[in-house]
Amino acid sequence: MLPEICDALERADITTPFAIQEMTLSVALLGTDLIGQARTGTGKTLAFGIPVLQRSVAPKDPDYAELPEGKPQALVVAPTRELALQVSGDLALAGADRGLRVLTVYGGVGYEPQLDALAAGVDIVVGTPGRLIDLCNRRALDISHVHALVLDEADEMLDLGFLPDVERILKMTPETRQTMLFSATMPAAIVALARTHMRHPMNIRAESSYENATVPATAQFIYQAHDLDKPEIVGKILQADDADKVIVFTRTKRQAQRVADDLAERGFSASPLHGDMAQVAREKALTRFREDKLRVLVATDVAARGIDVSGVSHVINYTCPEDDKTYVHRIGRTGRAGASGTAVTFVDWGDIHRWKMINKALGLPFDEPVETYSTSEHLFHDQGIQPGIKGRIADPKPVEKTDRDERTGSGSGRGRGGRGRDGQGRTSSRTGDQSGDKAGSGEGAPRRRNRSRNRRRTRGGETVAQAD
Repeated sequence: MLPEICDALERADITTPFAIQEMTLSVALLGTDLIGQARTGTGKTLAFGIPVLQRSVAPKDPDYAELPEGKPQALVVAPTRELALQVSGDLALAGADRGLRVLTVYGGVGYEPQLDALAAGVDIVVGTPGRLIDLCNRRALDISHVHALVLDEADEMLDLGFLPDVERILKMTPETRQTMLFSATMPAAIVALARTHMRHPMNIRAESSYENATVPATAQFIYQAHDLDKPEIVGKILQADDADKVIVFTRTKRQAQRVADDLAERGFSASPLHGDMAQVAREKALTRFREDKLRVLVATDVAARGIDVSGVSHVINYTCPEDDKTYVHRIGRTGRAGASGTAVTFVDWGDIHRWKMINKALGLPFDEPVETYSTSEHLFHDQGIQPGIKGRIADPKPVEKTDRDERTGSGSGRGRGGRGRDGQGRTSSRTGDQSGDKAGSGEGAPRRRNRSRNRRRTRGGETVAQAD
């Protein structure tokens, strides 16, 4: 490995390689095609990142002038924006002294900055399949000269339906390239992809089969919990002795938003992360979470793919995962890079069967989740929560007297035109001399449809005044 890469990693206190790195580097540095199978969070980004950086020609190298001007030398394809950003960050860290230009491209943001960067020239491009193809179609990105192509989290790209796009990208690159494919699992479609587009790849498996790949250093707790009690339980877990940064997983975008809002109302620093959020807002939430300015991230599965944040002490599955693969992916956000972590999973009564299937597939000993409430003694004991702790650290926002009177219908109604709410929460007008005088004088609020007004109609040929 080049001394300048070693120096950059040492400055970041990265000195001991993980298993996937140790097994991969010697092969990848030779330019050999390889398939790396390793669980997320085990250091595989540097396993392909270091060879990509070392085998790329830097601007200070004599051969740099002979390269096609401004064309990328290497391409990394990632399934999500968040993973692409994380890979780019690791490449920038390890290659700080190489002087290589790394560009991240993904959808959800404007084209202009990416087009400008490509026009200025780049050495390594990291991107999501859709945006890469868009830029190639615009003739802004030329990947016909890359010497290395990396497919990161290939099984996730399969799950998200990106495999046809990946095939198109592969056909745009030279046949002589080095191809490195990394995947936690090896479904048949990924195996077929490797056979078609790779040349005698070396297969490297850094650990045992994925089916039993739950993180050994992660303590797992499975609770059968009532949906209405979950916010209180989460609030108490956030105050456990060893609780630091926490990721809460939900099944839907709406649920992620609701849970994040509820935790914020309870006084916790929390933010949602889901697909309906603007890309700028998602990146801001992730940055604040990484920088310890945000303590709780409430995320959906798709939005959280590729999140690599150190220091996550707890993962809470607010809803039961869909399957064993999702479960492993979720709890893999903690216990990363050799650290310990805690994973708590809530199972609703209707999800017992689903959980039993997950439990059986992974060979876990939690076939019967223990019924748990926010007052259960075993919850305090399991999670290291001090007795008497409540699920909030801030009092509910006080309601101003005028607002409270308006909601409950109490008070004299003076100063508001006598308005209140009826039993069904609809705004209604009070009757009485004051409101009547206001209405009659034409002052105050405009005349409303439901206010009394005089009508004239005939009865027996005589005109009579009739009030509604």
